Amino acid sequence: MSTPSGSRYRRPRALSPLREHLRDTFWFAPTAGLVGVALLWWAASVVDAEVVELMRQDGDYDGIAGLIGYADDAKTIITTVSSAMLTFIGVVFSISLVAVQMASGQFSPRVVRIFVRSRITKLTFAVFLATFVLSLLVMAAYDGESDPRLVSSVPLLQSVLTMLMVGLSLLLFIVYVNSTLRLMRVSHVIDRISRESLALLRKQEQQSEEADSALGPETARFAHQGRAGVLRDVHIARLVRVARRRGVVLRLIPRIGDFVVPGTPVLAVHGAGVVSRKALRYSVSVGVERTFHQDLGFGLRQLADIALRALSPAVNDPTTAVQALDRIVQFLSVAAELPLGALRHRDADGAVRFVQDVPGWANLVDLGLSEIRGAVVGNPQVSRRMMAGVEDLLLLAPEERREVLLRHRALLVETVERTVPVAAEREFALTADRQGIG
Repeated sequence: MSTPSGSRYRRPRALSPLREHLRDTFWFAPTAGLVGVALLWWAASVVDAEVVELMRQDGDYDGIAGLIGYADDAKTIITTVSSAMLTFIGVVFSISLVAVQMASGQFSPRVVRIFVRSRITKLTFAVFLATFVLSLLVMAAYDGESDPRLVSSVPLLQSVLTMLMVGLSLLLFIVYVNSTLRLMRVSHVIDRISRESLALLRKQEQQSEEADSALGPETARFAHQGRAGVLRDVHIARLVRVARRRGVVLRLIPRIGDFVVPGTPVLAVHGAGVVSRKALRYSVSVGVERTFHQDLGFGLRQLADIALRALSPAVNDPTTAVQALDRIVQFLSVAAELPLGALRHRDADGAVRFVQDVPGWANLVDLGLSEIRGAVVGNPQVSRRMMAGVEDLLLLAPEERREVLLRHRALLVETVERTVPVAAEREFALTADRQGIG
């Protein structure tokens, strides 16, 4: 199926919101790891018992005695692992929490979510806990019986799995330390934010810049009920399904990222069909902070925050601000030729069923440049990079989108001329340079 603009339309995934919400939590991966290792231990214990029973039926008591000897040798290692693993987990993640706190203070509090969503962090924590629990379960499986004629099970396979888990834990620890050190470096944090922002930008399926055209009259509105908070995302697949069944078009009134309070209108109905509030339950997600899932401007918000923090008198790091500007210009260069303003989600027959407002081109440019432009005073490196970025965007943007760029360039010139008294310094500060001062 093709959209009117010629781009290929992808139907929204039904489990996409659930997957994103689970990624924003830290409990799911460790819990799944504990459940998985418990099932693995149970399966290994069944195999160990079956092996001993088969050897007993064959009368191979010498073989059983050999297995008991191997298991006793492994028990020493498992005991050491069990006593050391929990302490190791506590020390490693205590240091990590300190590193996260330092990073949030240096860059922006919003970058903490990068650590929370890090797959390697969750995998490492899950494997560490699973190794500890597996060692406890294996130790409990030793019955202390040394007579091969009386023993019912020898936890040999369980011991081997525990030592394999220890090896996996050590390998993941090396990867985890490397990943954590990378996330503490501002260049990698900025790159991570920009990659997530560009991925969301490419997934957007904009159909028109007019959100209300051809929707028909508005017949009903539904207000938000529940706690106040940030509108994180909406369940697009569910809303499309409800709208199709009722023969209507649903429209999201606030933007993703807006703060909503109880009573705030969130969904409008266009069409003659009747939609009940019960049908729309769990279709709107409100939380305490914004996420990347459907929030097009959140990446620019974080990049601007990092640049502003870098330009504050307490930090005074214009090079970091230039790095953030590099990625802002990259994001805007990709968005320059994309239709913006509204997303139109369609059902299986190609009919528009859900309309979602997103930031327009002017909104994105203002978000990326306005606040940083106000902080360039005394930082010619940043003003030169911004001037170069605006000029590059003027070359890439269509004619109808150049007005906001020209406005920002004029305001940048005005800011520098007003705050820099020396003509030579003004000229230097307004010279376009992609490296700032290269």
